Amino acid sequence: MRKPKTQKRNRPVRVTMMDIAAAAGCSQAAVSFVLNDTPGTRISQQTRDRVLEAARALGYMEKTYTTKASYSGLDNVIGFAVDQLATSPEAIVAIEGARQASWNAGNVLLVTQTLSDPVMEPKAIEALTNGGISALIYMTIYTRQVEMPSYVRNLNIPTVLLNCYTADHAFPAVVPSEIAGGQSSTRHLIMHGHHRIATITGEIWMQAAQDRLTGYRRALATADIPFDQELVIEGDWSASAGYASTMKLLALKEPPTAIFCQNDRTAIGCYEALKDAGLRIPQDMSVVGYDDEEISRHLVPPLTTSVLPHLAMGQWAIEHLNPENVPGKRYPIAKLECSLVKRHSVAAPRAEARQILDGAYTSP
Repeated sequence: MRKPKTQKRNRPVRVTMMDIAAAAGCSQAAVSFVLNDTPGTRISQQTRDRVLEAARALGYMEKTYTTKASYSGLDNVIGFAVDQLATSPEAIVAIEGARQASWNAGNVLLVTQTLSDPVMEPKAIEALTNGGISALIYMTIYTRQVEMPSYVRNLNIPTVLLNCYTADHAFPAVVPSEIAGGQSSTRHLIMHGHHRIATITGEIWMQAAQDRLTGYRRALATADIPFDQELVIEGDWSASAGYASTMKLLALKEPPTAIFCQNDRTAIGCYEALKDAGLRIPQDMSVVGYDDEEISRHLVPPLTTSVLPHLAMGQWAIEHLNPENVPGKRYPIAKLECSLVKRHSVAAPRAEARQILDGAYTSP
């Protein structure tokens, strides 16, 4: 007799304020003000209705706002210390992920910026602990190995590292899977028939740039494509570096047919350089970015790129604040996937594109 089929349970998809903002056609700030019923905000009733309707349609209201978190005293407070808040959106996204997971469990999140200052950071951590936090998330904006100071090691509360890790693996830690992300981006170009693929890196002293370059090289090696050092240009994550680096690549005796830009801002400069050279994307040159910043979906054509999983990393950090985390243990580093978002900036290379490239740019 055949065994009855069992239905697989699909894991519920987390709906974020960014999802609601996209559905309602407004900013994430407006969504937050509406859902939290923030007093003193001048948001039109029409926008409020759109936000509430989008939240209901996506299932956000039922999950988060039907009941308020029961909070009494300071026992349910989690501290979140991050070195920088204003340089890029990654910290804010990670905090939002942690906030969602915290509120779902009835906990409150307190955030402080430390700037890794040797004098002010311990004071900031002390202010959190004096406020009665029961756990701590310690984040750095750039992925790297850190030396945890004694005032954190001696807290005697569950602590998780976000976007950083220690050499002794004394704390649970979560980082993006950057090598796999670089490999996936390059493989996507190879699968479209490209063999002469360039990459514009970030500042190579940074671990993210090193890992994405490693992934790029692994994808080439797996496909038996020889590595060519002249196709690797070091940038600095900026649009201006993306522009200048793309012009260098176009000036090569044999230019590439595809460019892997290791962040979206670099890709913006790459787009501008290709436009000024009279080349079309993706007909004459395929381009892949990284980070999935909001601007990537508004470029013409929309940019194929990879998601930095900071929202999921923030949620992971909350979920792994275990009271049994004690000094003396060794914890593996969790690496979350940088999934590829396929848009319209990649196509198969064309024979006529080679002729265009050969005459596209002549160095002075």
